[in-house]
Amino acid sequence: MFEKIPCTELPYNIGNELTNHWALVSAKKGDTVNTMTIGWGNLGRIWGRDAATVYIRQSRYTKEFVDQSDYFTISLFDEHRKELGYLGRVSGRDEDKIKKVNFDTVLVEYQPTFAQAKAVLICKKIYQDDIRIEDMPEYIINEYYTGNDEGD
Repeated sequence: MFEKIPCTELPYNIGNELTNHWALVSAKKGDTVNTMTIGWGNLGRIWGRDAATVYIRQSRYTKEFVDQSDYFTISLFDEHRKELGYLGRVSGRDEDKIKKVNFDTVLVEYQPTFAQAKAVLICKKIYQDDIRIEDMPEYIINEYYTGNDEGD
């Protein structure tokens, strides 16, 4: 189904993919899979390794899954904008949202992704930390962190 290639040989510009197509970040906790839509992230190098960076707010149910796993996946799609929109709006706490959008969960190297994806990045966590609002420029705070999501 998927062909294994080094991330340095990906035929995709990750910034373009996240901006124009979105992606899903997914992880397993026990036998349960959860996913959420992401539109922000990076692919590059750190500490001599290829690395992907994703940003997950504290309040997101998927964060529990990523926090409790050594691995997560980033799944890229050409289509399915409606489904990815739904997966970004609805919490897996409230319903089986993957089933609701009729995505087929598959495991690649024991990690969850979806048959509908055009590519999947299998990521092993090497570092995580909180982003501190007090370290951000005010224009970012005003644009992205006001109202109900303050401190999230």
